[in-house]
Amino acid sequence: MELRRLKALSLLGRGAKGIAFLVKDEESSDRTLALKVISKALIEKKRKNSEKAPKKIDSSDHRDHTMKRIWFERDVLSLLDHPLLPKLRGLVVTDEIVSFAMDYCPGGNLNNLRKQQTEKMFSEDLIRFYAAEIVIALEYLHGLGIVYRDLKPENILIQENGHLMVVDFDLSTKLISSKITRQSLKPDAEINNNTNVNTKMKKKKKSKRFSCLSLHRAGVSPVDSSTESKVAELAKRPMERSNSFVGTEEYVSPEIISGTGHDSAVDRWGLGVVIYEMLYGRTPFRGSNRSETFYRILTKEPELVGDRTALRDLIRKLLEKDPEKRISMEEIKGHEFFKGVAWDSVVRISRPPYIPPPQIWEEDVEGIKGIDVEAYVKEACESFDNEEGQNGNCDDKIGGKWDHKKATQTQSYKKDVWRIGLSSPIKTSEFSVF
Repeated sequence: MELRRLKALSLLGRGAKGIAFLVKDEESSDRTLALKVISKALIEKKRKNSEKAPKKIDSSDHRDHTMKRIWFERDVLSLLDHPLLPKLRGLVVTDEIVSFAMDYCPGGNLNNLRKQQTEKMFSEDLIRFYAAEIVIALEYLHGLGIVYRDLKPENILIQENGHLMVVDFDLSTKLISSKITRQSLKPDAEINNNTNVNTKMKKKKKSKRFSCLSLHRAGVSPVDSSTESKVAELAKRPMERSNSFVGTEEYVSPEIISGTGHDSAVDRWGLGVVIYEMLYGRTPFRGSNRSETFYRILTKEPELVGDRTALRDLIRKLLEKDPEKRISMEEIKGHEFFKGVAWDSVVRISRPPYIPPPQIWEEDVEGIKGIDVEAYVKEACESFDNEEGQNGNCDDKIGGKWDHKKATQTQSYKKDVWRIGLSSPIKTSEFSVF
């Protein structure tokens, strides 16, 4: 896809791995997309910084590793064919940038939606629906041998039909030599997903409240029972283990911190943290700095305040520190909290609990000049702060282990990371593309 055919209408978000723009495809008058842009200059800047590092890291290895991650994300996006996961609509490569054009989700992210609720927490019914969709998305990824590794509300967006979409695969990895392809996972009936190609929308009549037994009539791609059973069976296959040190500190699992090796169980831990946050409005192990947060993840049990309920029991089993004892995906779906959920029908629900307001686009946007994407990214790159760790993300580290005794005890705490769906940060906010 040529960059010149895309008109950048606004900034969607700034993240640790890129800048996202809302763009209009000039060759498809009714389509708006999200464009995730990665700066090549910043990759080179990080390479040069690695040359100056006290630990003599091979700078060429650093650049190769970064590029491998970028192309891995491209390959994952190209492979995915599921209504709760993004599709790669186009790849834009210039001398300055590498960009992915993907489906645009107008409803923002799950964290923003939670903050709009009374007392900034979700009800159990809402948690059940959103947790079920996350489980379905993760099961599909695991069936492909992909471990997500960065599950958090900021990476869970709301589509225009109210269903979720799990995005941002730059920290994901593939841990089994799966020969499964997108074609082999397609149901017998042809999938027809036009949900996220945004058109000028008219207000829709309100329908009955969501039910896990209702069928979707608003354009979500069906995933039939044959596909679901195929994915569920693949997700049970044993995986290789990784020793990479990746994730976002409040959501990272004990086995990643300890460096003992991890597999898809890290995503079930992440699910537990996300559900806990939906219920209590905060994450379970947050400390005053990264060192304390990691210490609490390794040693403390989550505070499950309130009566003993099926939901709290599920959270406790998901936040089991021993990955071998952590509840399995099959056990999650059979847990009492999800009793009565028709798993094959969840993605076809006609009216999810929240549907974003219709997006009204002007008939003619010719008068809009549009943002110069390359110039904007270049300016962002020039203002890049070299200090590591300021955005709350844990990058891959050679050696793959964290030592809380050696970790600084004075490191300031910063969780916020600008992601797709968030409003633009205030002028004084720190941000980095990488």
